Amino acid sequence: MADTVAGQAGAPREAGAASFPWLRFYPEGVRAHLDYPDMPLYGLLERAARERPEHPAVVFFNRTLTYAQLNHAADRFARALVRLGLRRGDRVALMLPNCPQFVIAYYGILKAGGVVVNHNPLYTARELEFQLNDSGCRLLIALDMTYPTVRDARPRTPLEAVILTRINEYMPGLLRLLYPLKARRDGTWPTIAPGDRVLWFQDLLAGRGGEPAARSTAEGGASRDAGEPRIPVPVDADDVALLQYTGGTTGRPKAAMLTHRNLLANALQTAEWVLQGKVDEGPRHRIMGVIPFFHVYGMTTVMNLAIAIHGTMILLPRFNVDDVLKAVARYKPTMFPGVPTMYVAILNHPRLRQYDFSSIESCVSGAAPLPLEVQERFERLTGGSLVEGYGLTEASPVTHVNPTGEGKRNGTIGIPLPDTEARIVDIETGTRVLGPGEEGELIIRGPQVMKGYWNRPEETERALRDGWLYTGDIAVMDEDGFFRIVDRKKEMIITGGYNVYPREVEEVLYQHPKVLEAAVVGVPDPYRGEMVKAFVVLKPGETATEEEIIAFCRERLAKYKVPRAVEFRSELPKSLIGKVLRRVLAEEERRRAAGGGAAGASGASAPAAPVPEGTGVQEGSDEAGRGA
Repeated sequence: MADTVAGQAGAPREAGAASFPWLRFYPEGVRAHLDYPDMPLYGLLERAARERPEHPAVVFFNRTLTYAQLNHAADRFARALVRLGLRRGDRVALMLPNCPQFVIAYYGILKAGGVVVNHNPLYTARELEFQLNDSGCRLLIALDMTYPTVRDARPRTPLEAVILTRINEYMPGLLRLLYPLKARRDGTWPTIAPGDRVLWFQDLLAGRGGEPAARSTAEGGASRDAGEPRIPVPVDADDVALLQYTGGTTGRPKAAMLTHRNLLANALQTAEWVLQGKVDEGPRHRIMGVIPFFHVYGMTTVMNLAIAIHGTMILLPRFNVDDVLKAVARYKPTMFPGVPTMYVAILNHPRLRQYDFSSIESCVSGAAPLPLEVQERFERLTGGSLVEGYGLTEASPVTHVNPTGEGKRNGTIGIPLPDTEARIVDIETGTRVLGPGEEGELIIRGPQVMKGYWNRPEETERALRDGWLYTGDIAVMDEDGFFRIVDRKKEMIITGGYNVYPREVEEVLYQHPKVLEAAVVGVPDPYRGEMVKAFVVLKPGETATEEEIIAFCRERLAKYKVPRAVEFRSELPKSLIGKVLRRVLAEEERRRAAGGGAAGASGASAPAAPVPEGTGVQEGSDEAGRGA
């Protein structure tokens, strides 16, 4: 075989099984090389609306939108954005849980020529403010219940307009009417003051606000109405479509620039693996969409994948095990992308045997690592195949996945997707290619690899070298081309599938008036894999409690970043030059856990973990998603 990796001109594939041993293990029907159409990502939605206009695209609390309706709504929203002054290349913040409005807004932004900037709805004002300023977002679309955070951050950002939507807008009639009553009773129905200067999602879709009224978004219809801006706005496939924030070795968030070509390629690569040449079977697939779309993992493996194969996405705004069980029984999904914490919660539900899971044919787990016991129990429950995969934000994110069925290899992240090259190189220089069985840094090349980091040329140069993406993960490849994650080069913490960067938490701890020194590490946790633990040295003469430190952090950090334990010490371990040695603390905790019979966790990660009842949104992260 001798062809060229799509999107990496001039990067020839060396012929022979020695260079690409994994090709021998591709499932039957999966091609090693794909042809990618030279079109923007929203072309996938327009194609689906053209070829399958009446097929269900979205199911949300038993309300269905067809592909024609979804595409028309995206067109209407795109026109509204253009009327608001959006220009090609402008950044638009999207701060929503999984709901039809997310899909409409996401594709509407792209059709208007804009760039989507995903944000976690559970961010604090401090976290949101940084990303809005860094990306230069002019517009923001958010859930009304998150508006207090937006209102707090807004004066210190470049935002020109805020567009709000309510979670019940696309619920069926009775539920839509009952939801506000329950929310008011629970105290979760927000009050928006007249002077808050907000726009409303449905008003914009209906053409209100200085424009003639238009047909309802649920009606479908022509893609262009008289007197309105022409949609879609022409863009190039190599234009940036998405800024997805991720952390780095310093912990300072930075945005990966993912182009239309990157995202479209990864959707089609994933579709190729799922369909295995049976393209006509795409529409029969129903994908459980509880992994948050504001994270690149859910965005690709549920939303973009469903649209690429003309399938149906079943949306839930947050992970609640009872809601998931009911949705599986009612809508009978064929695919369920998730993370181990989800599968563990399902398997341990007291009424699990009352629900039928036999519709599920395949699941890809995107957190690290997937316990063998959980894998085998879930497969017995569903009769389907649960496999591990790998990815990272900078690669849109999927790069590796296990074959389903007998071809999978437990304990590995699988093999590279079509048109994806992977190598193991030495950690010191990153230039020497290592052989099977040798541990080193995993590097990746393919059409899904990002354009670079937004306004971070130096970090881009470190991450992208000669067309290769340096992942920062230590891995090993066996003789057959199956990869296994060994360790992490970066000191990030993976808790419940979400990435936490120690320095960001430490910076908050240092803001506490009683704290002299602080260090943060991940310690083994049987449910989350790791939990965040802080080690604190107080200033002379000061006293503090664990609860006081945790409460201080809770006010300034998203919930999953808040330390769950605080240990006070008289000093922290340091190097000869005075640098705090986090690894020493982490090693102490691992030894302590091993002595108590607990096992540590290492490897890939991805979004999703259970969240408290009544939040209305799903806790998650837009940090780097290792483990697509």
